[in-house]
Amino acid sequence: MTALTAIGTYVPRLRLARKAILEGQGKRGGKGERAVCGWDEDALTMAVEAARGCLREADVTVGGITLASTTMPFEERQNATILASALNLGEDIRTLDTGGTQRAGTSALIEAVAAAGPGGDRLVVASDKRESKPGSPQELSFGDGAAAVCVGPGDGIAEVLATRSKSVDFIDHYRGQGRRFDYYWEERWIRDEGYLKLVPGVVTAALEEAGVAPGDVAHAVLPQAVPKAAQGICKAVGLPPEALADSLQDRVGETGTAHPLMMLAAVLEKAEPGQVIVLVGFGQGCDVIVLRATELLADWRSSDWFSGPLARRAEEASYYLYMARNELIERDEGMRAEVDYQSAMTQIYRRRDMLLGLVGGRCTECGTPQFPRARVCVNPACGSFAEQEAYPFADRTAKVVSWSADHLTYTPEPPARYGLIQFEGGGRMFANFTDVAGPEVDVGSDMRMVFRIKEFDRKRGFRRYFWKATPVAGRADDKGGA
Repeated sequence: MTALTAIGTYVPRLRLARKAILEGQGKRGGKGERAVCGWDEDALTMAVEAARGCLREADVTVGGITLASTTMPFEERQNATILASALNLGEDIRTLDTGGTQRAGTSALIEAVAAAGPGGDRLVVASDKRESKPGSPQELSFGDGAAAVCVGPGDGIAEVLATRSKSVDFIDHYRGQGRRFDYYWEERWIRDEGYLKLVPGVVTAALEEAGVAPGDVAHAVLPQAVPKAAQGICKAVGLPPEALADSLQDRVGETGTAHPLMMLAAVLEKAEPGQVIVLVGFGQGCDVIVLRATELLADWRSSDWFSGPLARRAEEASYYLYMARNELIERDEGMRAEVDYQSAMTQIYRRRDMLLGLVGGRCTECGTPQFPRARVCVNPACGSFAEQEAYPFADRTAKVVSWSADHLTYTPEPPARYGLIQFEGGGRMFANFTDVAGPEVDVGSDMRMVFRIKEFDRKRGFRRYFWKATPVAGRADDKGGA
């Protein structure tokens, strides 16, 4: 049996109300909100957090990673390798980037199912931070987010009953080389000629292969970029209307390649053992995966799969800040922003475990952890020159020892907050803080580490990543955005 052995999602903390978008354009209306990235988040940082959530409680050995996205930060530098390094999975691992279609996430999942076998589980991560023109329908419907799934042989939370795919060059939208925004065709044509003609036949074939009658499907995960498409598919196939899963449109928005897997995570939080789930991905054809929840689902179920990441939110009250953060408008950032952030490729390579994996050292004589790893133990009672063993800090909580909010140092969203933190079990580092609103942080505050963008080198098109500290539990419904 091939099964899903773990699942996790990441939803950015900031939420932009659609009402705020329309008001910023001098219009009225708007329902719900969409998740939006902070200035130091992108498809790669979200992928890291979704994968960490997926692997946190899972007892799996990862043998390979596939990262699916249409908005990867690097066009020529393997993004999945950076992801594997941030997760400290070692360098003897298979990595692959895939994209080019909105069904890249489900296609990667089908390939992982086909490749399941000895050598460890396959980790599939889908993540997107898509750009949209101001005033376009996509500005209201898009959301940022990521989802991760582990697939392997043997027991899991949901067994794979059947998979089917159909590849058709149906162009509902596209983004040409060198273009910033996607170009979309008319919605009714996309629904009638695309979703309603391409998807039902593949769903029916997959259900027949799985030996499942349409009326026995308990959950239908049908992401839809146009209204009423999912309802039309259910009617055409004969799926029960009540089986249609929540589209998450009002709470998150449509998250591109990640959306089918994110909807699946939300479904698995409430599904019962034995229930059948149909998962669909659409884009230049479609993918269909038929799953059955196992008895282990009841024991392994966790709110961390979707509800937990969704609950940590802060309202982005300013449409202007959202526009500025995504460079949809040009603003004067001042003379202090005129800094050359060229990165030394040699140092990034030589210190890759420290920079990407937050790996420090632990003295082999006295056991004292320290960051960064050094030739001399920092323990004054030891001071040993013994070689230190690798010691990862990324998953260790910390407390704030001292902090500052600097209004002079340049940061895209001032003030720059940073301070000294003390890790649980030992070890200190000077860290930048992120996702902090007002008085959330003080001496003694609990912090956790997150993988984020440190700096943009816009002159050369490079972005540097490192780890930052963020409050362990953000306050719900925090006002004021970033």
